[in-house]
Amino acid sequence: MSETKDTGIRFGVIGYGGAFNMGKMHAEHAAAAGMPITAVCDLDPARTEAARADFPGIETYNDVDEFLANAPVDLVTVITPHNTHADLCIRSSRAGKHVITEKPMCLTADEATAMIEAARGAGKLLSVYHNRRWDGDFLAIKHAVDAGLIGEVFSIEMSMGGFGHPGHWWRSSKEISGGNFYDWGAHVVDWMLNIVGKKVLDVTGIFQKRVWMDVTNEDHTQAIIRFEDNVWGNVEISSIARAGKPRYRILGTAGAIVDRWEGHFELLSSVEGMQAECKVRYLETDWPAYYRNIAGYLTGKEELAVTPESARRVISVIETAEKSAKAGKALVPPFV
Repeated sequence: MSETKDTGIRFGVIGYGGAFNMGKMHAEHAAAAGMPITAVCDLDPARTEAARADFPGIETYNDVDEFLANAPVDLVTVITPHNTHADLCIRSSRAGKHVITEKPMCLTADEATAMIEAARGAGKLLSVYHNRRWDGDFLAIKHAVDAGLIGEVFSIEMSMGGFGHPGHWWRSSKEISGGNFYDWGAHVVDWMLNIVGKKVLDVTGIFQKRVWMDVTNEDHTQAIIRFEDNVWGNVEISSIARAGKPRYRILGTAGAIVDRWEGHFELLSSVEGMQAECKVRYLETDWPAYYRNIAGYLTGKEELAVTPESARRVISVIETAEKSAKAGKALVPPFV
């Protein structure tokens, strides 16, 4: 295996929290792309101590302003609760850093626009860690759709969840997380927008709070998305769904795809007029590809895969779904 070439881009992290050890994963993937970690900031001294143990020799900070003023970093990834993303990204851009934020990008389309304008004003990169565009299942399904194996897509349903308490932590707090739709929903809406590839005409939201009254997130959220060319999408994220649904159900004019997250999806089509069904294995998942693309973009070798405008569309759909649920009618998202 060839040694990774150092790009000269110094990498830093804001938020080295213990949940899923995401800070370590981001740092490892950035290093593998030739952008070694040089500094970490976390409010908790125990977490910066953990970062020093993981990456000896790095600088650590427990104050964001001090980090942005003094840390030897060119690129910062923000790995903090959802409601802090906009402020930290804007401050990082204004401090002259290239910026990545964990998904979701932020909580509102207005926040997303402010983030984009701050990065543009500083002449710096802004991207969102939509790493699941490199999930093997998504890659395989998108390839099948793009290859025309099911004809022209006219309906796509996607579902995540089940019946179970969502847990007592910040991801269950609407004020902090944004709501039930902002966790897995950010991935699912991003997948749908990329598979359909068409303009969104309007969004109808269905938001329900019925069972888990000891947390503030909704229990069940749904967005019915009307795309141009009479294509319809339906995204459901639930913690009160006793009966599950396939994760993907995609209908096309010449076939269909059904996926239940089992290492393969079902492809239903026809061969010379005869019905045909087969199982198609997922492709290999490649999350480090996200940081390879960032390195390629910053060194002038590649186009940016996850643009901030594409991530803003996701937030625009999610935010509009909630506004629609409150208004009781379909609404047009600000970014389509």
